[in-house]
Amino acid sequence: MRRLRACLGAAAAVTLAAAGTTALVAGSASGATSALDNRWYAAAPYLMPTDNDPPNAAAIMDATGLKAFQLAFVLAPDGGGCSPTWGGTSPVSSDTAVQSVINTIRSKGGDVSISIGGYGGTKLGQTCADPAATAAAYQQVITKYGLHAIDFDLEEPEYENTAAIRNEIGAARILQQNNPGLYVSVTTAGTADGTGWFGKQMLLEAKSQGFTPNNFSIMPFDGGFNGAASQTSALANFNGILRSTFGWDEATAYAHEGFSGMNGRSDTGEYFSQADFQTVLDFATGHHMDRFTFWSLNRDRQCTPADNGGRTSGTCSSVAQNAWDFAKFSVKFAGATPPDSTPTPTPTPTPPNPGNSCKSAWSSSAVYVSGDEVSYNHHNWKAKWWTQNETPNGSDWGPWQDEGSC
Repeated sequence: MRRLRACLGAAAAVTLAAAGTTALVAGSASGATSALDNRWYAAAPYLMPTDNDPPNAAAIMDATGLKAFQLAFVLAPDGGGCSPTWGGTSPVSSDTAVQSVINTIRSKGGDVSISIGGYGGTKLGQTCADPAATAAAYQQVITKYGLHAIDFDLEEPEYENTAAIRNEIGAARILQQNNPGLYVSVTTAGTADGTGWFGKQMLLEAKSQGFTPNNFSIMPFDGGFNGAASQTSALANFNGILRSTFGWDEATAYAHEGFSGMNGRSDTGEYFSQADFQTVLDFATGHHMDRFTFWSLNRDRQCTPADNGGRTSGTCSSVAQNAWDFAKFSVKFAGATPPDSTPTPTPTPTPPNPGNSCKSAWSSSAVYVSGDEVSYNHHNWKAKWWTQNETPNGSDWGPWQDEGSC
């Protein structure tokens, strides 16, 4: 999930001697709260609590009815080691800043899940020796904050590392066993056909370890997507991958499937409006999917100026909106009704040259040969030679020739 995550942001530990060690059950730590219904953890949008101009969680709760937040990200220390930190720099063991955010949320009847991994930084699965050691590091996070939910965000470059993914999936399985009732989501990259080769290898690793989380979620953005139709198509294709991997029927696969979107303008210039979110929400609820979330609440507000100069921001959406428009879709997925408000319509971005129609959208999973034409980032492109999964960028030595705006 490129989504300008950690790149825009800046000991009393519980040790498990082995995988079978009985851990402190989530929720029994000091300051813990009663668990919410799992549907709220499944609907929790991502929030960076210390970076990207963090919004006031209490204000979001008051404005939208949201009860759950997905706090991001827990990483390995920047200098190496197998102990959890916020963003690679702030040890969880001595944290007070994030704890204060959690206390505020819980004082209003809400709760949090915590996400580990993400696109930037070094992950604990890369630095810990084995699944048991990785689980011990994450258990510190669960115990410190009295968690009832945790998210494994497995993406590049970590998910290209077989040993790291074995550690992460093994740790997730151990935590699930040692913390009865813990809600576990696994989030990975999305492609037009569902997920890519490394995502499929991650699923096979989970199968080989006998591990089934509450859901496997994909992120259908930053890969040549063009609105909701391309996202729901990817979700349907991912359902097929889950069926073929685990031997599930369609309904069982959807019950273990999740969507993790990006509100507004993505890193690669895709746009996802409130209308797109409604379409995907209808698909998710209609197919009884387990999870619907997005990156991020830090971005769930309008930029100034409104289009942010055509750039992707970690602190605003780059589309016209009221504050917290996208959070209300999470509230709906959880089964609640957000307060009434008059939404600001999101205009479709006007291409720089409307007279030149756009070709079919580029897909990271498709194979193109010389002469094939695609559209990407409001430009048409022509393939110079055979290519697959090489993003059109106009470089002289690349496989794509820029044919101008569309």
